[in-house]
Amino acid sequence: MATYLDFEKKIKQIQEDIIAAEVRHDEHAAEILQRDLEKEVEKTYKNLTPYQELQLARHMDRPYALDYINLLMRDKYEIHGDRHFRDDAAILCYLGYIGEERVMVIGEQKGRGTKNKIKRNFGMPHPEGYRKALRAAQLAEKFGIPVLMLIDTPGAYPGIGAEERNQSEAIARNLLELSKLNVPTISIVIGEGGSGGALAIGVADKLAMMRYSVFSVISPEGCSAILWNDPTKVESATKALKITSEDLKQLDLIDDIVDEPLIGAHRDKEGAAKAIGSYFLESLEALRAMSSEERMDKRYRRLTGVGAFTEAPLR
Repeated sequence: MATYLDFEKKIKQIQEDIIAAEVRHDEHAAEILQRDLEKEVEKTYKNLTPYQELQLARHMDRPYALDYINLLMRDKYEIHGDRHFRDDAAILCYLGYIGEERVMVIGEQKGRGTKNKIKRNFGMPHPEGYRKALRAAQLAEKFGIPVLMLIDTPGAYPGIGAEERNQSEAIARNLLELSKLNVPTISIVIGEGGSGGALAIGVADKLAMMRYSVFSVISPEGCSAILWNDPTKVESATKALKITSEDLKQLDLIDDIVDEPLIGAHRDKEGAAKAIGSYFLESLEALRAMSSEERMDKRYRRLTGVGAFTEAPLR
């Protein structure tokens, strides 16, 4: 059963009416309702608030990294373990092909259902997860294979064990080492990009976000609790934080917005996967058109330019 958010209720009703018309073999009614559905989708999704986009980014039916890996990759082989402590199931590393291109895909996986959520630690990686990601990225560099990273996490796991195994160092190490990789790297926020947990696989030649994804230094819930001590101000916090793809593109903090289906990846998984695959292949072609020196210089300038601003002269 599909799950609908409050602002999707009209869409749900029309889709149910279409199914009823098809059961009655009333093709004329189904055709009219289909046009109504297209109009309602455009009306609804082209006027979303930042909080509604946050709800879509966290939607329980939204595809996770493993969904995209299964839809996009062929002849894939999973890489396990960080060679130091254990295998962290919150981070996935797959070597295989997208189209005719060899690729290493690294993704954060939240998991569905209680058993899987616990296995994946709700998409919150431990230090060994980030060390596994770095091992996979360096393996890709050894063989000249481009890297695609799929970001989807509420944040790095803040538990005692993670801190004992030096969570902050693992994230910082990834920021340093990924910035030095001499192969094309592309990172895409596919759902929720939370703080350092997202940044740890977010350093790349190109950083993009899917249309209905978010990227933030803190969750809106955390922001409203800290600033106002009031959990009812989540919507205000979401708007103030500027966490949507459009906001971050305007602030020049990301390179591109991946144009997922207007109705959302949770309603059209295949269309969303196709959009990611096309973006990856097009970006890879553009990056390969540069020399290694040009690409590394552009990466350096982009990373060091984050947060740059110009002060207006005092009057």
